[in-house]
Amino acid sequence: MEEWKEYKLGDLYDVHNGLSKGGSFFGSGYPFLSFKIVFNYFFLPNILTDLVQTTEKERSTFDIKRGDVFITRTSETAEELGMSSVALKDYPNATYNGFTKRLRPKNNYVVPEFIGYYLRSYKFRSIFYGLASSMSTRASLANGDLLNMKVSIPSRDIQCRIAAILSSLDDKIEVNRKINENLEQQAQALFKSWFVDFEPFKNGEFVESELGMIPKGWKVESLSSIADYINGLAMQKYRPEEGEKGLPVLKIKELGQGRVDDNSEFCSPTSIGDKYIIRDGDIIFSWSGTLMVKVWCGGKCGLNQHLFVVLPKDYQKWFVYQWTKYHLDNFIRIAKDKAVTMGHIKRGELDKAKVVIPDSNNLTKINALMEPIFNQMISYELESRRLAELRDTLLPKLMSGELKVNDIPY
Repeated sequence: MEEWKEYKLGDLYDVHNGLSKGGSFFGSGYPFLSFKIVFNYFFLPNILTDLVQTTEKERSTFDIKRGDVFITRTSETAEELGMSSVALKDYPNATYNGFTKRLRPKNNYVVPEFIGYYLRSYKFRSIFYGLASSMSTRASLANGDLLNMKVSIPSRDIQCRIAAILSSLDDKIEVNRKINENLEQQAQALFKSWFVDFEPFKNGEFVESELGMIPKGWKVESLSSIADYINGLAMQKYRPEEGEKGLPVLKIKELGQGRVDDNSEFCSPTSIGDKYIIRDGDIIFSWSGTLMVKVWCGGKCGLNQHLFVVLPKDYQKWFVYQWTKYHLDNFIRIAKDKAVTMGHIKRGELDKAKVVIPDSNNLTKINALMEPIFNQMISYELESRRLAELRDTLLPKLMSGELKVNDIPY
């Protein structure tokens, strides 16, 4: 029988507010745990890349050790309040953000890997949803409120077994992420070698073009000539009809995180039509706000405005994806220069952005190298999504005791 006991967080942890520093202190110095990291990760990443100038006393007072829990203390939306991230190791000389609170264990009863999952479960998150919704202005979490919150904790053995089940899924997701990072680097290196440096053709004949010397038989075109860039719709005008099953709306937020979530909006698939329905493997280009190019693997969605779905005309997806990504840095510079409120690019920039197109024989050769890489990346992304969905399905059942660890073979 798996027995769970109820505790107040104050029975298990001491609380300490974070470090507040002015903007001039950031960019150099010592590692710093940001609000964004706490919000986005169940567990702190291995390396904290943000830097801040701190004193020895600050580093001693606001230190980070294994088992520490960091919780966001302020927010403008319900989903931002009380998000947590747990340290699985010591972080020498690191400090943490003033918009977060540190919970330091009073004893070793709670397993850090377990509490990291527990605090992200709906069972615990629902407390913050209710707290944030009752506040008329920006929500802010008081120490007393936090320490009085109740948690249900099983024995250390059960904690370890639950954590092992869930972390095995996260470990595989992380392996897939690293594989895809390597595949992306391979693809970019191959693309640069063939289409920028022309390394396989160094000993061949070159001709003059508007981009300089290119291999004979190749041609220069624009981005807009190799693909259609279709802008999305203002999806607030296309809400699901009563009784209709809506589609999640793909916005910049969803594109950035690579998935939809419980806070994603919904649209009517019948009202928007198939032209604006996005599927796994589609190339999406955010041309306003945060500019990025990604291959979407987050499931069927409706495309919101400020995003292009990029549909190749007579070329492979990898070819259009790599060329759009190649020009992304320049698009970002253009958007930044023109920004008044939210930077963006105009369609005319797609006409100005040039691409080099090889002859059919060489395109076939490079396609034999690039297409398998592109397809592998999609495959690993889809597998990671399925694993994350399995984890998120198991998480509430395990944390409520509805599903017993003895019922799961591992």
